[in-house]
Amino acid sequence: MSRRRRKVLPTEPVRCEVEKLSHDGRGIARQDGKILFVDGALPGETVMAKVVSTRSKFDELRTLEVLQAAPDRQKPPCEYADLCGGCSLQHMSSDAQIGFKEDTLREQFAHFGGIEPEEWIEPMLPESTLGYRRKARMGVRFVKARESVLVGFREKRNSFLTDIDRCVVLDPRIGERILPLRTLLHSMDAYARIPQVEVACGDDMAAMVFRNMDDLSSGDREKLIAFGQAHDLHIYLQPKGPDTVHRIWPESAGRQDERLSYRLDAFDLTMKFHPMDFTQVNAGINKDMVNRAVEWLDVQPGERVLDLFCGLGNFTLPLARKGGQVVGVEGDDAMVARGRENAEMNGLANVSFHGADLHGDFTGQGWAKEGFDKILIDPPRSGAEEICKYLTAFNASRIVYVSCNPATLARDAGVMARNGYRLVRAGVMDMFPHTTHVESIALFERDSH
Repeated sequence: MSRRRRKVLPTEPVRCEVEKLSHDGRGIARQDGKILFVDGALPGETVMAKVVSTRSKFDELRTLEVLQAAPDRQKPPCEYADLCGGCSLQHMSSDAQIGFKEDTLREQFAHFGGIEPEEWIEPMLPESTLGYRRKARMGVRFVKARESVLVGFREKRNSFLTDIDRCVVLDPRIGERILPLRTLLHSMDAYARIPQVEVACGDDMAAMVFRNMDDLSSGDREKLIAFGQAHDLHIYLQPKGPDTVHRIWPESAGRQDERLSYRLDAFDLTMKFHPMDFTQVNAGINKDMVNRAVEWLDVQPGERVLDLFCGLGNFTLPLARKGGQVVGVEGDDAMVARGRENAEMNGLANVSFHGADLHGDFTGQGWAKEGFDKILIDPPRSGAEEICKYLTAFNASRIVYVSCNPATLARDAGVMARNGYRLVRAGVMDMFPHTTHVESIALFERDSH
């Protein structure tokens, strides 16, 4: 069997006249009829770039030198921005970033949904574009040639870990401790057998979850505990699957004790979560997002409200504070349990949580038979095309859709429009500054005509 030959890449830099940005934030240029995707380039710029990959219809390049800069270019706040794949837009001003995300949402509504909102709302912006990220999974790798342990994110468009000592986008409780974390891991007996560290931050405490491939020596456990004590971190181990995650510092009275928390002060709520639970990465934007969703739904006492893909109750409990009867539904049993735990802890009796397969018709479920006046939906990236067909059967007066993928939001908006709903307003939320990730929110109302 013949082996496929590896293509020989051009060694000479290529001059690129950048026309626009792709949806993944790369500059788009053309040469001899071929499309060039250029990392680190902005529209209107002329750059010299190195070819890093070639295909029959397009090439991929990385900017080496900016010959003519766009007005939107800025100096990246992170020294590793050109190489690290954790961020892709640090060379673009914050105003230009949010404009790019708004344009992406507009294009997706037009392309996939054939629809446009009656009103575009002002974008939801964070107080700071740095130090915001409270959740992350960092890779760990021992590099024998360097006799060094690397901790961080993959380089742009390859599997190598970026050699970083800090991260200005991560919460400082984590981002400023990458160098001491590297030193710790290199000192351990298991330095080559810990492939990742997951991090999670609450308002008052941060945690690190170490994926240990082998049982750790007593010395390694002592080092991890000492690290947690020195840096005021909760320390967890994960010897196998997610259900094996357990805390070793501080000593745990059991899994019910292993919690971080965040506050939603506008609703007098404390939300507890396990470090491995899904939570929004940007605490400030999350608070604003919840406030807006609750405002838009305008729940009145006595109304029944459905919260689909409810997680640990991030929207469910604030909606319950408004006096309606709220039903939270989630496909993950652990999250259902967490929602009930948070409802009880916050003294809310007008809310219930249920587990269900949210990929098909759920209208016959017991919790659905009484119908709903208002609905909130916050699906995964794949969206909720099938579910939207069933949602419209409830004839709810308002539906708020929170999305992490503008393409599937636009597609699903088209489904709802065809089933009697108007897209009243929509806009973006800058949940992930310096990345191309587009978080958005939309309000639908039942067409009374």
